[in-house]
Amino acid sequence: MIIVTGATGQLGRQIVEQLLDLLSADQIVATSRDPTKADALLARGVQVRRADFAEADTLASAFEGGSQLLLVSSNAQAYGGNSLAQHRTAIEAARAAGVRRIVYTSHMGADAVSAFPPARGHAATEQMLGESGLAWTALRNGFYANTVTRVMGDAAGSGVIETPQDGKVSWTDRGDLAAAAARILVQEGRFEGPTPPLTASQALDFADVAAILADLHGRPVEWRMISEEDQAQRIRANGAPPIVVDLMLGMYQAARAGEFMAVGPTLATLLSRSPTTLREVLAANDADERQTG
Repeated sequence: MIIVTGATGQLGRQIVEQLLDLLSADQIVATSRDPTKADALLARGVQVRRADFAEADTLASAFEGGSQLLLVSSNAQAYGGNSLAQHRTAIEAARAAGVRRIVYTSHMGADAVSAFPPARGHAATEQMLGESGLAWTALRNGFYANTVTRVMGDAAGSGVIETPQDGKVSWTDRGDLAAAAARILVQEGRFEGPTPPLTASQALDFADVAAILADLHGRPVEWRMISEEDQAQRIRANGAPPIVVDLMLGMYQAARAGEFMAVGPTLATLLSRSPTTLREVLAANDADERQTG
């Protein structure tokens, strides 16, 4: 039985939906801090259990009977919490429950000395997994492409994207990564330890993003570089805590260092098709905005 944590989140829910195309519902358990948000999965026959990494006593029953655990990384760090402590709690609970393999949603830039704080956390979690005594796979996921839509704001309307100096990033569709995770879960033994980078086939910077938007909308869009201090002030002005400022600036610093520019064929092989391009992601985002606007 495969247990998926964070199953009401954007990635976890899509992984469960992809697993339902590959397995019968009685082979899947979806866990969530708030199981009432999983009614749609329950209606499809998936067993739903409560699991909260911050409440260790919820995990024993949540992980009971699982042969594999899909461990969606915690984002507690972005809210002042301790993601690593939560990951350790989940790994220990999985071992105690008799889980034989953990598949963890890591990141292509996982490195103990990365400028990007989450990448350092992913590297530390991979070390925990390596010391756990369990079989494990770390999904070295490409940077989520939907990050671009948040950063660019209303660039299509204003004609301008402003960011600090960045670098090429292999922006990757979350849905593609969910499909890859499901396939890796049902193919035990195919990947042990960190996977190769699971990425789209092209690495792009925000100047490239501006060119794509200009082409999609038929009007000029330019990228302008601003200082990191200007960016930090804008983030603070939106009420973000210091840790979010560090995270966002670290993203640009790591991109400049080339930490997110790798591309590889593994995702395409798993999907048996070409990965979704950033252009397709941005076009779909435009379509969604027109429907909801």
